[in-house]
Amino acid sequence: MEKSAMDGVDAIRSYVERVISGDGRCHGMKVLLLDASTTQSVSCVWSQSDILAREVYLVARIDDSNSNPNLSTVDDEGRELSNRTGRDRTSHLKAVCFLRPTDANAGLLVKELTNPRFAEYHLFFSGVVPSGLLRMLAENDENEVVRQVQEFYGDFLPVNEDLLTLNCRNTLAMSAASGTAWERDHAHLYERNRRGLEGMLLSLKRTPTAVRYRGGSPLAKRLAADVSESMRTDQIFHFRGGAVLLLILDRRDDPVTPLLSQWTYQAMVHELLGLNNNRVVLKGAPNVTKDLEEVVLSASQDEFFRKNRHSNFGELGEAVKSLLDDYQRQTATHDVSKLSSVEEMQAFMEKFPELKSQSHNVSKHVAIMGELARLVDVCSLMDVSQFEQELACADDHSAHYRELMDKLRSPAVKIPDKLRLGMLYALRYEDNGNVNAVKSAMEEGGVLPEQIELIDQILRYAGRGVRGPGLYGEKAENAMQKFTKSILTSVQGVSNVYAQHVPVLMDTIRSACRGKLAREPYPYAMG
Repeated sequence: MEKSAMDGVDAIRSYVERVISGDGRCHGMKVLLLDASTTQSVSCVWSQSDILAREVYLVARIDDSNSNPNLSTVDDEGRELSNRTGRDRTSHLKAVCFLRPTDANAGLLVKELTNPRFAEYHLFFSGVVPSGLLRMLAENDENEVVRQVQEFYGDFLPVNEDLLTLNCRNTLAMSAASGTAWERDHAHLYERNRRGLEGMLLSLKRTPTAVRYRGGSPLAKRLAADVSESMRTDQIFHFRGGAVLLLILDRRDDPVTPLLSQWTYQAMVHELLGLNNNRVVLKGAPNVTKDLEEVVLSASQDEFFRKNRHSNFGELGEAVKSLLDDYQRQTATHDVSKLSSVEEMQAFMEKFPELKSQSHNVSKHVAIMGELARLVDVCSLMDVSQFEQELACADDHSAHYRELMDKLRSPAVKIPDKLRLGMLYALRYEDNGNVNAVKSAMEEGGVLPEQIELIDQILRYAGRGVRGPGLYGEKAENAMQKFTKSILTSVQGVSNVYAQHVPVLMDTIRSACRGKLAREPYPYAMG
């Protein structure tokens, strides 16, 4: 299959480019109106300066009462105040709106159309628009300012080209409640996930030739059936393209992988510093200058990050050093004190913006690398991570129990890491371990009671009796296969003790690629 057809970043980028131009029908200066969700999607692929350079006068949130005079505010006594002044209509500007097709946004658009601020409205929705919403907009467009309505399927966040997310919270609770009386409490969240998944397929222009799901998961089964039904009944899903398998899995089959420390650049920044909408906040970190308190870390805008986002911590250190050395060599050749002619001065001034941008980029990565190194040292993460890997990959209860108790008593190990180690131990030794003793030791080590309760919660969510096979090698392998695998592992060794663990997902993907994904644990929703 073509790389471009399966590139989530490129899909969102092309949609946003079409939105900004009104799909070729909105010329001149304009205002771009977004909601909370589409703001995140747009910011993942476009910088604000890039957008403003395309005849966009202003980027604003349609639900922001401070910038939208159609929305009222509430004073200190709870009284509703109108923001309209009578001078709010800016007839010389046009509005392009990129919004999710929700009831809330429909209400905001009705207010816009009833009291229009702009000369024209070009409406683009990030998902399939219900017919009732279209009818409502038509009935309230008395001023006939709506010029077009289109569906651009960008209802997701493209983290990487091959990694897309809906950025939804409480999905674990939705998964646990599926098939129970509490399922209806998560109906809205389920609908968001269903529409989001369908939007991804539409955005990538792919119609799966087969939909399969994790057989032991009621939620995966329901989602697979609903998506299959949508594809069967709606002609919009019919695209030409290579064979694609849509495989719907459940996190409860592998609760271990998210609990392990990560050692690649992008993953470390996300876990230790926070990476939200391609932004990293370094405010409060030692020795960080004011201009680096919040930085952008985007693969589409930063070539160094694009090349090194999957590099491990050791490789990253070498890459940052090379980046710094290269910058120092370039600045040495442009020493202002050595400029002796007008031509050299002109050449320097032409190069100056590039050098300034490069200086900020080098400083950014040096600052991020320095803060990561500081946190690794302060939190004893190398020692903690090695033990995490042992808990995930080896079965040695007596040794693991002794080391866990030492870690829980150690003041060098931070509270969040003690919690993760306790959860990893409980998952590994749920049946034959002393989980109660571990919980007592966690409490003595400073872990809060409500955090300790997560031990029981994760066992209810993804314990041995709930999750599928394969997490700790409990597969249908015969004795000879297990013996051979053990011998090969001991002979070959592991090149990196911090990356011994192989997620269950990897085995699943390999089986699918070889056409050997068993039908019983992964049944078809359609064939």
